Amino acid sequence: MYELAILARGGVLLTVWAVAAGWPPGRLAGRLRRDGWQRICRGAWAAPGREVDWRLRATALQLLRPELVCSHGTAARLHRIEVLGGKEPEERLDFTAPPPARSSRGDRIRLHTTTFLTDADRSVRRGLRTTTPARTVGDLIRASATREEAVAVADSALARRVVEGVRREALVRPEELTAELAAPRRGAARARSWLRLAEPASGSPAETVARLRMGDTGLVPECQPTLLTADGRPLRPDFLFRTAGLAVEIEGHAFHGTRRAHERDVARFNALQSCPEIRRVLRFTAREVFRHPDRMTATIRAALAL
Repeated sequence: MYELAILARGGVLLTVWAVAAGWPPGRLAGRLRRDGWQRICRGAWAAPGREVDWRLRATALQLLRPELVCSHGTAARLHRIEVLGGKEPEERLDFTAPPPARSSRGDRIRLHTTTFLTDADRSVRRGLRTTTPARTVGDLIRASATREEAVAVADSALARRVVEGVRREALVRPEELTAELAAPRRGAARARSWLRLAEPASGSPAETVARLRMGDTGLVPECQPTLLTADGRPLRPDFLFRTAGLAVEIEGHAFHGTRRAHERDVARFNALQSCPEIRRVLRFTAREVFRHPDRMTATIRAALAL
């Protein structure tokens, strides 16, 4: 019999591998528990000391079921695409598979069955089979309940850069998303109308929502324009109403919640006011954007009227 650790792949051991190597099925579970192995799901175990996080669970499920492809929220995590409202719950995994695939009780997965998944829609990311960035964004936009959810996903994907060789390339290009949404699929027409609202310069989901809410009231600022501070350093405010000299900044707690980040934030605020184009700066928290967008737009309109 082989040592159990030798049989594992990526920190995961399948029961069928151990049995095939000569381990008696009746004694196997007890031996694994005594040695510190952790049960991931039926038929799969995590090596002693390994954290059973969402990636290890996804690895185990794909080893057990080769037809499963990470998709939707799980694929977004793998490609580091931000979704509105934060990350999907880590205990739930999204997979796509051809019919008649079904999820098993206790797997804690959301299974999307489709016949529209070609080899061109699949890729490998961080060791897991996953939908490509374009297919991932397409799936999420088509399934979005709101305009804000859809545009936030598109913005994040279009803004993201990845290292390809010695260069940084766009994770996904606008023409790829246009092609992905061209197919006559459920939700595609609505998704195409939302894709037209995407802005690759957007820096966060909160900025996406702020831009959309401003647009609803006829406010159309420049997004992330490059300005020069008094000492010649480039600086990009979130939004700029150039004629009025008004900059609008959206402050997310995730980026400004530590003392060091707060110090950088103060320095940025002071530097921004030194730009010749800027006469006034308004700052709004992400919480204000999400919960009180009308208050935000009214404040901007009042500042523009001065």
